Amino acid sequence: MANVQIRGVPEDVHSRLKQLAAARGQSLNEYMLKQLGDLALMPTWSEMTERIARRGPSYTGPSSAAIIREDRDSR
Repeated sequence: MANVQIRGVPEDVHSRLKQLAAARGQSLNEYMLKQLGDLALMPTWSEMTERIARRGPSYTGPSSAAIIREDRDSR
């Protein structure tokens, strides 16, 4: 398994991270490992837009603008 070292963490940030870990009953290492894992699994904006583009249009019903226009014209 690889190791990651982060230098220059401000004291207030370090304290807050330790508090968050303790609140979950975890060591700072366990907490940070989970947070980094979650971060690594999040898609980037480009991955997300690509995924959405591949899906294509999902709604094939009538245009809401056309329905509103029709309703207004019928008054």
